[in-house]
Amino acid sequence: LRRGQLPRSVRYLVCADPPGPRIGNGGSTLHALRCLEEQYGDQWTSFTVLLIHSGGYSQRLPNASALGKIFTALPFGDPVYQMLELKLAMYIDFPRHMRPGVLITCSDDIELYSTGATETIAFDKPGFTALAHPSDVAVGTTHGVFVLDPSSLSGAGGLEYGSCYRFLHKPDVETMRQSGAVCVRKRCPQLCSPGSSGDSGTASECVYTDSVFYIDHSTATQLLGFYKQMGTLCCEIDAYGDFLQALGPGATADYTKNTSNVSREDAGLVGVRQQLYSLLQGTPLNVIVLNNSQFYHIGTTQEYLFHFTAESKLRFELDLQPVAFSILPDTAKTLDQLSIMQSVLEPGCVVGPGSVIEYSRIGPEVSVGKGSIVSGCCINFRADVPSGCFLSSVSVRTAGGVQYVTMAFGVGDDLKRSVKWLSDIHSLQFFGASLPECLGLWSVEASDQLFSSGDTRLGLWTARIFPVCSTLSESVRMSLNMLNSVQHKSAFKLSGFQRLSVEEMLAYKDVEDMLKFRKQIHDEICLQRQKEKSDF
Repeated sequence: LRRGQLPRSVRYLVCADPPGPRIGNGGSTLHALRCLEEQYGDQWTSFTVLLIHSGGYSQRLPNASALGKIFTALPFGDPVYQMLELKLAMYIDFPRHMRPGVLITCSDDIELYSTGATETIAFDKPGFTALAHPSDVAVGTTHGVFVLDPSSLSGAGGLEYGSCYRFLHKPDVETMRQSGAVCVRKRCPQLCSPGSSGDSGTASECVYTDSVFYIDHSTATQLLGFYKQMGTLCCEIDAYGDFLQALGPGATADYTKNTSNVSREDAGLVGVRQQLYSLLQGTPLNVIVLNNSQFYHIGTTQEYLFHFTAESKLRFELDLQPVAFSILPDTAKTLDQLSIMQSVLEPGCVVGPGSVIEYSRIGPEVSVGKGSIVSGCCINFRADVPSGCFLSSVSVRTAGGVQYVTMAFGVGDDLKRSVKWLSDIHSLQFFGASLPECLGLWSVEASDQLFSSGDTRLGLWTARIFPVCSTLSESVRMSLNMLNSVQHKSAFKLSGFQRLSVEEMLAYKDVEDMLKFRKQIHDEICLQRQKEKSDF
């Protein structure tokens, strides 16, 4: 806002989850409604609200963990746009056709659509209203899927209003078929009726998947009343699975007992779901079917690399640039399969195809391999950054003041995976090797003290393996040495260092210092631009 990069006529409210157990994005939604009421009193009854879940731990895209996915840099704009600005731009037409209520979205997805000149997306009906996008059946297994009422749709035009018979949350293919969620593209969007299915296995099949949804004000008030009555939430609620599955005439309470999609099963989850089901049962679920639309997710390292560096449809549609608001040597400007955002690359450095570099300073004797992610780093020494690696530096505030830690992984490493017992940590993979093998190379003992998590979650997220250093560049050097040690099976001693896990880095993060480093790069780029103009 200070830099004038966001609209000033909008009220912004940032709500952190309450302290205590994790409450999921559904719990966060309820808590945000409470914050709105506390901040604005009865005024909020007339508000149209955009509620963006801003990223959680971001374990599958950890360069967004410290500052939140909603501030993910995008490779276009001068200075670079962030996801928040894109969200505001995408939804800019919604408020004028929206009754008081709340539009809920995530911070790692992008919805692009086209409608006819006279077609309008309106959020003006009671209950819930959701956007629906045609998707391959396989996509439905990782999203919410609508079983649409065929009598409410004509099958004409780019945009249609219909009603949803039932909502399925991350269903398997068989469930989608049995529920009548699958339709055949040659008849799409003329949908099959519930219980019927299209020709099995044909490439023309599709399902309608979820993205953004709206809750009208009276329904939001009902949910807020439920939250106040609960007092304290002690379990993770999913805004999609736990709200939407209660809706529509075909909804049943069966889902309340199904915890297969839950990251952590808490005591009381089933009871809370049953109460929500009783509260919301009978509430309409209206659907806006966008037949000419595409839903993109950028929540994992693989998706991030693909959409930003490969010839992806998203890259073409948003005109994403290989170089955005950066200083590069002229020799590097011909490379297309790159994504370089707000960074300074000095003459002599080499960056391999398929790599993303953001908010970083890369020195003249640095070579970055293929398909790597480098975020918030300063590499001012001779270095080879291996292919397929992930580097992201975090400023941390410790007893010794501001210090630096750089997390390093393979881009395919699973930071969500954890085991309960020390004897099982051999199943954890770090940059192509088992964790015990890596610990051996680093002279680090495998013990319960190695992991920061107080409970039995032993994984790459909680492993105290990253050295704390006094300078940003030294922390990158140390973490690169760790990767090189694993890659070449050579010893690199870490036993003398204070070390943190990623979990601890986020607990001790110093956001001000990280933003200061970004501002230094920003100012240097602006100065260079001015100098080039005056030279010209």
